[in-house]
Amino acid sequence: MGFPASPPVIRAIAKLGEDISRARRRRRLTRASLAERSGVSEATVKRLEKGDSRVALESVARVLYVLGEIRRLERLLDSASDELGIQLMDEQLPKRVRPRRGSAAL
Repeated sequence: MGFPASPPVIRAIAKLGEDISRARRRRRLTRASLAERSGVSEATVKRLEKGDSRVALESVARVLYVLGEIRRLERLLDSASDELGIQLMDEQLPKRVRPRRGSAAL
């Protein structure tokens, strides 16, 4: 048994579920149809839409793929746009770079 989820995590998962439900309905898909196309059970789709945090990430990815939104998952935490990570790395850059002994200057 894990630690209880914090309120921001609970809200984010609930919003994801609501957004998936809305996307499904906008595409005029039933839960059964989405489940079949995604290769998951209808109960899994229902749990996902209700914001159940125990739904496997693979199931979420399958549903997003069927909804045509898998690229958004791929870009979720793209390291090229990780501003905080880049800033932290830049803070650790050396002040200067000295040539190695015995190597020729470029």
